[in-house]
Amino acid sequence: MEKSKEEIKKRIEALRKEIDKNRYFYHVLDKPRVSDAVDDSLKRELSKLEEQYPEFVTPDSPTQRVGGKALSKFKKVYHEVPMLSLNDAFSQDDLKAWEERLIKLVGENKIRNSGYYCELKMDGLAVTLIYKNGVFSTGATRGDGIVGEDVTANLKTIQSIPLKLHGGEKYPTLEVRGEAYLPKKDFEKLNEEQKKKGGPIFANPRNIAAGSIRQLDPKVTASRNLKFMMYAIVSDIGLEKHSQEHELAQKLGFKVGEHNKFCKNLDEVFAFLKHWEKARKKLDYLTDGVVITLNDKKVFEQLGVVGKAPRGQIAYKFAAEEATSQVKDIIVQIGRTGKLTPVAVLEPTPLAGSIVSRATLHNADEIRRKDIRIGDEVIIRKAGDVIPEVVEPIKRMRTGKEKEFHMPQRCPVCGGKVIHREGEVDVYCADKNCAIRQRRQIEHFVSKGAFEILGLGPKIIEKLIEEGLIKDAADIFNLKVEDIKSLERFADKSAQNLIDSINEKKEIELDRFIYALGIRHVGSLVAQDMAKQYGTLEEFLKTNKEELDRMYGVGEKVAQSVSEYLADRKNIEFINKLKKFGVKVKSYRSSVTKNKLKGKLFVVTGTLETMTREEAHKKITQFGGEFSSDVSSRTDYLIVGEEPGSKLERAKKLGIKQISEQEFLEMLK
Repeated sequence: MEKSKEEIKKRIEALRKEIDKNRYFYHVLDKPRVSDAVDDSLKRELSKLEEQYPEFVTPDSPTQRVGGKALSKFKKVYHEVPMLSLNDAFSQDDLKAWEERLIKLVGENKIRNSGYYCELKMDGLAVTLIYKNGVFSTGATRGDGIVGEDVTANLKTIQSIPLKLHGGEKYPTLEVRGEAYLPKKDFEKLNEEQKKKGGPIFANPRNIAAGSIRQLDPKVTASRNLKFMMYAIVSDIGLEKHSQEHELAQKLGFKVGEHNKFCKNLDEVFAFLKHWEKARKKLDYLTDGVVITLNDKKVFEQLGVVGKAPRGQIAYKFAAEEATSQVKDIIVQIGRTGKLTPVAVLEPTPLAGSIVSRATLHNADEIRRKDIRIGDEVIIRKAGDVIPEVVEPIKRMRTGKEKEFHMPQRCPVCGGKVIHREGEVDVYCADKNCAIRQRRQIEHFVSKGAFEILGLGPKIIEKLIEEGLIKDAADIFNLKVEDIKSLERFADKSAQNLIDSINEKKEIELDRFIYALGIRHVGSLVAQDMAKQYGTLEEFLKTNKEELDRMYGVGEKVAQSVSEYLADRKNIEFINKLKKFGVKVKSYRSSVTKNKLKGKLFVVTGTLETMTREEAHKKITQFGGEFSSDVSSRTDYLIVGEEPGSKLERAKKLGIKQISEQEFLEMLK
């Protein structure tokens, strides 16, 4: 007897439910409830029914994990909540110092009452997942923390990522973050297959995870057998503790760290670290440390962000893998700001899953302090298993032929004078027209996070400079197809493609533009803070040292370098040249909407009842006011919340007007 469409629909829904349960037990709980053959049989039946009745196919169906054509490129995704990096700790003393800083900011009671949540730090690729009414909608990479890449199709292939949440329909939008990673056994299996095929051997699981997620064809990603481990729910859904995020995530259908632990104090944290320093080798995945998070979310938000990292969270790094190598030479690299950095050229050495042939020596003071010489046998390690560094020389192995290194007195590229800046250990090439500085500056200008002009790599930039086609970054926007065709290895189509790529980027957001200028000490997050508060390029160009000193998120060094940059006539001419060649800088999205608070400088202290400190800052900016993190004689109002800190006493001494949160909101009406 032929089944009705309603019966078919119910059968399809039942199959999906059963297959998803099997997925959850197998990929999340690691407890298979049926054999692979049974699961495959259910999937075949579902696939056949959906093929016959395509009107019943839904985005959360198990059949949609791998589907569609390979992409030509990834779309950009803006993170509403930035994907921040973490500050590192390498010892118990580092953690104690971190706790002391937190206590100074919000008081001892809040920190003691909160406790810490410890999670093993997965060595994979950070991704964010967005669910709409419980259905997986968008997945993206971290990117620069502000803008990532849309890799939804690839993330759908990871079986431990639910396409539909258990009870997730109650949340209109839910954003979950975690790590995509490759288990050790799958890494070894993949390399065995590579050996048989005569292909290249992969260095480490993290590289495979990152490369797999960024494949344009989802079928390649699916073949890698990646896993996903959740570490945070960033949507504000009323949770009070960070630990509750993990409890909820598990109920929703995510894999969470089974070894995560709440610790009442640092002594319990130290015991957790000591155990996993040794036990981590037994895990099925690589870990390079432990993320320690203040468990009370309200206090965590109150602490805010410093630089690119949240104050209430820190990454403790396990002792790095070490090896020995010989320093064959010490060379000097020159950055876009003119800074000279000594680099050790090493005998190529395997270290923490990769071959290391160079390691930074930071500066001349560091070389003298460690007494590192050319020809030395040295101990090298990867700080946090990432950046190679020279720990110390093995002096007992010296032969007497080793040579001391001295920083050059003149720039090794242009021969210009080398200078020391006050208060810094680094030395700089004083010549702003130094060829390598200009080239590095142009490379930064077109890089990710700045103008991001695809196809304009270091070699092409070098060729354009050599041929006299560009002298600075602004000249890029005046290039013609004929100019590019004259370069070696360029034909009509490739030349046109590059010019099209350049023209596509003539319109840019204010924060990316400020970052692209390459001002010393101004990273992408500082640039975003400045863009928020200025709103337009015209306002940014009018700023002065006094205004910068008052600005939230801008330190003394940043204020000094920005004011010096804008005071230089050549830099203003460069910006005008960009405008002349058609570059348009868009106003920042959340710029001023009303001018009720114009000319007024606010500082917030304590915990506010109806908004976070960041939301208060946003309101101040939107209504034309300014805000600062410190109380000074220039402060007009101190907004006082619950449990105010030392800022209140300072405001009283300076005679600054104190207002409540309610009074502040009245000012906006």
